[in-house]
Amino acid sequence: MKIYGYRLPAMSSLILWGILWEVVGQTGVTFFVPPLSDVLVTLYSMIGTTSFTRALTETGYAFIISIFIAITIGIPVGILMGRSRLLDELLLPWVNVFLSAPLTALVPVLMVLFGFGMKAIVITTTLFAIWIIILNSRAGVRQINRSLVEMAHSFGASPVDAFFKIYFWAALPEILGGVRIGTIRAVKGIIIGQLLISIVGFGALFELYSANFLMSHFWAVLIVLFALAFSISEFLAFLERKVAYYAAKR
Repeated sequence: MKIYGYRLPAMSSLILWGILWEVVGQTGVTFFVPPLSDVLVTLYSMIGTTSFTRALTETGYAFIISIFIAITIGIPVGILMGRSRLLDELLLPWVNVFLSAPLTALVPVLMVLFGFGMKAIVITTTLFAIWIIILNSRAGVRQINRSLVEMAHSFGASPVDAFFKIYFWAALPEILGGVRIGTIRAVKGIIIGQLLISIVGFGALFELYSANFLMSHFWAVLIVLFALAFSISEFLAFLERKVAYYAAKR
């Protein structure tokens, strides 16, 4: 970020917003926004407690399982859609529908079908993440230089070899972009699932603290959630930059 031609250090915008948050909190304009210093003190006292550790474990478990399922299914389906016109015409309308639709409206249906436990939360989170992974994987395959595929076939590559050695690696920048966006959407999905389906994990903490007007605790949990999502997103963005040279080779 630059101000009057001077480049500020990284994360300067977050520092400025933090200062503004502290000033607004100290004025006492609303109880909903406590001072940032109080929130950080509360966060420090919460870390290591049994309730926080259990919530982090439950949320992390559901998140990891959901992302694993979304990646395992989404990437191969997207690559196959990019390769096959028939499969693309069959699945693309449904992928676009689910990507555009308010998935929160499907939560009651998932609760009826899969109950009120962890299974429904995992499925909800997977549905939030998988569609953008499919679309990005499809887009990456459709941009591959056809000469790469023809060269592989001329050297006797089987369809399986072409899938893993040509399509996957050449589409990797777009695939990672889809995984990054899907991960961000999964964070939203898991909190919705833990608030609407089963009050567990961070959803249980949000419910507890908001119901008792413990706003410092509420914002502390929210900061942890945002920090985790931001860290994962930045790590995947770093991987995107590392494999960006594949795009030029296509």
